[in-house]
Order: sequence, then C-alpha cells, then structure tokens
Amino acid sequence: MGAFLLLYVMLLLVVGVPLFFMELAAGQSIRQGSIGVWKHISPRLAGIGYSSCMVCFFVALYYNVIIAWALFYFGNSFQYPLPWQQCPVEPGGNRTVKECEASSPTSFFWFRKALDISDSIEQSGEFNPIITGCLLAAWAMVSLAMIKGIKSSAKVMYFSSIFPYAVLICFLIRGLMLDGAAEGITYMFYPKLEIWREVQVWRQAATQVFFALGLGYGSVIAYSSYNPVHNNCHRDAIIVSGINFMTSVLASLVVFMVLGFRAKNIALECVATNVATMAGIAARDSSHQWFPPFNISDPGSVLLHEYRTWYSQYGSLLGSNITDCDLEREMNKGVEGTGLAFIAFTEAMALFPASPFWSALFFLMLLNLGLSTMFGTMQGILTPLIDNFKLLGRHKTMFTVCSCVLGFFMGLLFTQRSGNYFVSMFDDYSATLPLIVVVVFETISVAWIYGADRFLDDVEVMLKWRPPVVYKYMWKYVCVLAMLSLLTASLLRMVFRRPSYTAWNHTTGAETSLEYPGWALAMLCLLIVIACLPVPVAFLHSHITHRWEQAGEDGGVAQRPRAYSKCNSAEFNNHHSPLDGDGILSQSTFLPRCAEHYSLLPQQEDGEEEEEEDTEL
Repeated sequence: MGAFLLLYVMLLLVVGVPLFFMELAAGQSIRQGSIGVWKHISPRLAGIGYSSCMVCFFVALYYNVIIAWALFYFGNSFQYPLPWQQCPVEPGGNRTVKECEASSPTSFFWFRKALDISDSIEQSGEFNPIITGCLLAAWAMVSLAMIKGIKSSAKVMYFSSIFPYAVLICFLIRGLMLDGAAEGITYMFYPKLEIWREVQVWRQAATQVFFALGLGYGSVIAYSSYNPVHNNCHRDAIIVSGINFMTSVLASLVVFMVLGFRAKNIALECVATNVATMAGIAARDSSHQWFPPFNISDPGSVLLHEYRTWYSQYGSLLGSNITDCDLEREMNKGVEGTGLAFIAFTEAMALFPASPFWSALFFLMLLNLGLSTMFGTMQGILTPLIDNFKLLGRHKTMFTVCSCVLGFFMGLLFTQRSGNYFVSMFDDYSATLPLIVVVVFETISVAWIYGADRFLDDVEVMLKWRPPVVYKYMWKYVCVLAMLSLLTASLLRMVFRRPSYTAWNHTTGAETSLEYPGWALAMLCLLIVIACLPVPVAFLHSHITHRWEQAGEDGGVAQRPRAYSKCNSAEFNNHHSPLDGDGILSQSTFLPRCAEHYSLLPQQEDGEEEEEEDTEL
C-alpha cells in the first residue's frame, strides 16, 4: 500500500493537478459543458465531449448498482446480531451450510444472500428481485436530485460531502482503540516498490487519480461552467487536489486500522487453534523437544509474536498439523474492489461492540459518497447535451427522467446472478481505457491544437495574473507522454495476456480466476470502441461538412482583411467566434468577449478606406 500511495501522489502531482486546472479553466471561461468546450476550440473536436458523455454513462450504469448494494446492506444493518455475523444452518437440520463453512459468514452473505452469484459469467440466471428493487430506488433518488438542477444538487452535495468526513473521524477515533490498528498502519505505509513493475498497478493509480478528481468525465467542466468568470480556478485546483489527497490518506488510515484489527483477530484464532492441536499432540507424545515456552493449556493467552518465534524454530518438527499464522498474509486478503467494503470491512465491523450502529453508519456513508459521485457523473452527461441541443433544453425534466429510466433498464444487466462479473468488466475496461483516451485528446486539443501559450493568455485575462509557465510544458509533453505510455502498456497487456475475472466457486467456497469467454471479450472490446468512437466520427463529420461548404462557395472572391472593434459585455453572448480554414479558432477567443475584448467588424464596401485602429485582438 505504501508503494501504491507514493505512485498515487506522483501521478497526482504530475498529471492530476495540471489536467484538473486545465478542465476547470476551460469550463469556467467558455461557460459550456464538455461538448461545447471542445466544439468551441474546433467543431472537429466535439467528439471528445461525446466520448466523455459515453464514459460517464457507462460509469453511471454500474456505479448505481454499487449504490443499490449499499442500500441492501444498509437495510440489513438494523438487526442484532448482524445477518453476516454467523453462518446459517441448513433447513431441517442443525448442520452449518457447507458453502458458508468453507468460506466465512461475510463472504457467504455477500456472494449468496446479496448477489446469489453464479459460478461464471456464462451462467446468467434469473434477476435478483431485491437488488433490482434497490437499483430502482437508487435511480429514483438520482433522478429527483437531477430534476432540481445544479443549485439543488449542490445543496444536497453540501451534506453528502461533509457527512463522510464526520463518519471517517468517528471511525478513526474508534479504530485507534482497536487491537491491531498499529499493525494495519505499519502495513499501509511500508513501501514495496516491486509492485511498480506491474502495468495494472500504474493503471489503477491513474484511474484513482482520474476518478478522484473527475478528470475526463466532463463533470468538472460542467460544474466549473457555473463559476464566476474571474473566479480563481488555479487556487481551486490546488486546494481541491490537496483536500482530495488528505481525504485519501484519512480514508486509508481508517481502512487499514480496521483491516489490521480484522487480520489480527484471524491470526490469533489461528494461534489458538494450533496451540490446542499442540496440546493434543503433547498429551500423546512423550518427546518434548519442540515443547514451547508458553502455556499450551490456555490457547487464548498465547501472543502472536510468541507463537511465530516458536514456529520459525520448531514448527517443521510437527509437520502439516501446525501452520504459520501470518498477519501480513491476512492483510493481503480482501483489500481490493467490492471485497473491501462488503467482505473485509463488514467482517471487522461485526466484531465491534454495538456492531449494527457502526454498520449502519458505514453504509450510510457509502450511500452519501455514491450519490454525490452519481450527481457529478450525471451532470457530465446531461449538461453538455442540454447545452448543445435546444430541444433537450426545452424539455430538461423529461430528458432527465428518460435518461434515468434508460439507465435503470440497462442496469438490469448487473442485477442478474452473473451481474457482479459484468460490473468488474465495465469497471476495468469501459471506463479506464476510454478515459485515458479522452484525457489524451483533451490535453492535445488545448496544448497543441489551440496552443498552450494562447490558453495561458486567456487564463491570464480571466484570473488577472499569469499561471506559471511550467503548466505549458506539463500539458504539452509530460501529461501527454505519461498518458500515451500508460495507454500503450495497457493495450499491450490486453493483447499478450488474456483478460480474466475473479469468479466465485460455490462448491469450494473460494474465489478463482477465470478467463473471459470469446463473446465476453468481444463485448469488452465493443465497450472500449463505443466509448472512443465519437472522437473520429465527429472529426470526419466536421471535415466532410467543411469540404462541402467550401465546394459550394465562390472561390473567385478574394477574402477581405478582417477588422475588429471593441464590444460591450451585452454583445458577447450573441457573438460567434470566427474560424479559420481548418475549423480552428483563428485568434485567441477561448474566453467569451466582454468590454476588454474585440469583435469582428462588418466587411467594408469596395473603395472605402480600411480602418487602421483596433485591428489587433
């Protein structure tokens, strides 16, 4: 974890902060969503905005299912004991269910009671009615919040943003009192730099930066378009990135303290079991060469480090009857993906005093975090489309409701018995790789097509001061090269190592790694292509349209020189930026024109003397 945290910080500074500032400045200055921003630079770049919308839509589909899962667990938290605290017994007998006995109560509740999961992605099965109902409730909440619009959703987000901090602080205080918290914190900050050799780790760190800051989703551009024109977005970028990092550290501390507590309890149970076995062996064996210095008649009193010291010296003498109890090995289990929240964390909370209270508090926090993320994601879908299609703007409420209804029906894919495997597919491939592609095109559009210097000029006018020139080189070289390298490595990994997923085997009560079947690979590739396709399609459409327009023009008319005069602030809303022959803005027109800018004068009649004044933009 320490190595991953270092990698996350490095990517946050090198890629996250510069790109976050770029998106904030672009949205704030142009006052439009992601489609309008890139179309403003050039109509041929409008596909970047549509790709952002597609990525947001894919994320919204599976992310709302996670909210549905949190709703299900939140509703089951008001019981004592918690339903995942102990294994159920088989109907008509006193024997524990085999699947639960082979795994653990929390794993059984998650895979069998919550998901009723199949053994592979090829075994779809029927829909899960309870999760389907929770999904409907989740989309209803998102729809109601989005119908109220940006102001109301912002008010909701005040609570949904502050409440998790209160819960995290409560868990932090409680976690510091847990046995094993120190071991968890040590594990968190101990760096294992060898994991940097894995492409998957780099991709996960980059995805975490993108997801935490909202890069490429269009939500940052959409929300910043509501900021005042002269708002200090550079300060906002630094503050938000800093708060985001500190929040990540705080959440990681809480998680690893709780995981340390869970791992130490499991390790101590392992010690007690082995010591009891040793006591039985000692009663039958008169040779006590291996006899430990601790009291084997009281297994619960043996400390973990005492047992491990003895095991390293004499454990091999007893063969396979005695096993090592490694706390770090337990820390490595169940610390990724949905297993963290719904298996490892729930197992630890089941050991807390007043466990229903802590469980309800934890899943209420997850609901708040999930809904606030969904608000931003949906804003990244709705705002650009409403800004660019007047018909949708006139029927905003209907469009919002229809979008949520469509999301619900498509989300039914994730509520069938194999739904969790599709969630993993969408999470790994429909968002990650297309998101990198979108960010690469965004950076190239600003730094190379529009021009980093021109962009900094516009930001200087907006902020009343010029940002450091280091941003120019970060946008033009560092960010682009870093993202292209990550994209290339990820694609090569997909080619040379067949994509796989983690499946649940109900017979063994354990997770196994399976390769995606052929149809799933085709679906996986199709998701990536669909998300990236709007970029070349929009480029070709604009190019062909521009050529047709040129063919219809009279080529014999010489183009007259352009003259400019100052315009007032009432005129800039109706002013359209002139384009050059390639459809790119022909002058520095990133900002809306106001009293300090210039507008294109009507062409003068032949024979008139051309104005010499106010001809520079």
